[in-house]
Amino acid sequence: MALSRFAYVRSYEQQDAALPNTYMLVRLDGKGFHKFSAKHQFHKPNDARALELMNHAARKVMEQLRPEVVLAFGESDEYSRRQSKILTYITSLFTSNYVLAWSTFFPHQHLDEAPSFDGRLVLYPTEKEVRDYFSWRQADTHVNNLYNTVFWAMVQGGRTEREAHERLKGTLSADKNEILFNEHNINYDSLPPLFRKGSILCWGPEADAGLEQKDSSSPSSLQVKTKAKSKMMLRTLHVDIIGHAFWSSSRIQPRSSVPLVETNEDAEISEEGGAADQPDSNRALNVMSGPAEQPDRTDSHRTNAYAGLGARALAS
Repeated sequence: MALSRFAYVRSYEQQDAALPNTYMLVRLDGKGFHKFSAKHQFHKPNDARALELMNHAARKVMEQLRPEVVLAFGESDEYSRRQSKILTYITSLFTSNYVLAWSTFFPHQHLDEAPSFDGRLVLYPTEKEVRDYFSWRQADTHVNNLYNTVFWAMVQGGRTEREAHERLKGTLSADKNEILFNEHNINYDSLPPLFRKGSILCWGPEADAGLEQKDSSSPSSLQVKTKAKSKMMLRTLHVDIIGHAFWSSSRIQPRSSVPLVETNEDAEISEEGGAADQPDSNRALNVMSGPAEQPDRTDSHRTNAYAGLGARALAS
């Protein structure tokens, strides 16, 4: 900036550098996505196309910000940890990739209005808070998806939306599962993990993703397998991250400071205290898909060989 009598305006900029030696987690939420999803005819209660589009945009962020983003969320030294720059860059990068890839995931649905996302950046002091944060989001996904699944099953079965809301007031997970199974012949546990557990992105060895299936007894295949282990790939997973397997590894010693960004997850949760499930009205993406668009439930790349990847991410 040229030195002039107007340069004083820079003194009004806030010094918003993030605290050192902390994990930075950037959370993005769709703005007005209830209206946006209705206008673009998203399937209820989940739309695999919309979920995979979100995954795609998040993957692009991770690929373009590697190695700063280690678990689908961001850390960056090149901005001197200035929170405003990190947050605005990741938010705009995610949004632009979402728009660019729209026609790939919705080839027959014109994008009629510009999608927008807000973002927040939170600092966590230790790995415990990071793990608890992702566990909280996955538990929230479970609550919301179970509610939406039974709600839309009732609506598609002939009830009005108001009647469905009234029927579900005060119900617990067991009640909702009973309604799904007895009245709509739906076993919740058989639904795709993409819907029940959400998506998490992280870097991991190609070999761990099940890409190496050759007989390791031959010298040539052994060399290929060894080489594959050293190559990292960006994994898209639909697995439990509340349990210990994802975060624990005796071979990995996590470091004390790494920053991150968020996606959307879900897992089994307890209902101690008997509190009724309530949908999070602030969550975007209240959406679903028909059978033709559901991802392959048997895809081992997305559901297997994930032990220790969380610990690896925090140690990177």
